[in-house]
Amino acid sequence: MTSKPLSALDFRQALGHFATGVTVITAERAPGQVHGMTANAFAAVSLEPLLVLVCVKEEAQLLPLINRGNRFGVSVLKENQQPISEYFAQTEENSETEQRLGIRFASMPSGIPVIEDALIQIGCNVIASYISGDHTIFLGEVESLNIFSGEPLLYFRGQYRQLR
Repeated sequence: MTSKPLSALDFRQALGHFATGVTVITAERAPGQVHGMTANAFAAVSLEPLLVLVCVKEEAQLLPLINRGNRFGVSVLKENQQPISEYFAQTEENSETEQRLGIRFASMPSGIPVIEDALIQIGCNVIASYISGDHTIFLGEVESLNIFSGEPLLYFRGQYRQLR
């Protein structure tokens, strides 16, 4: 078997075979204004203490917001929230589009913004960050958590999926 050098495309295609939930990572942009970014680079790290990680691309508009505020929200999307995922996967945000899509934000007890009506809402305080490759890895300590009923939106082989 001949081995060729691995490319970013090879790596992306391989990781596409790993099914993930879909999250929107949020941070306050200005008082009363929220910026979000769709991400599947989210994982639980520890139960003691409660830790999660998110990876944010160095060019992402969300990066300086998390660095400045040292906190972020994680909203795990429900199966009917694909349009919300697609919206936050774009770089431009527009309040009219948010209103048309029915995107509303809620606040965790400490004021961390999250997507209203998500499957899970998590509020995190940044305890460490690491620049690695073209991303910053944020380690967040979970300060608050809400769980709601419903089924998750999944992403597999470059497509949105549902459990059913």
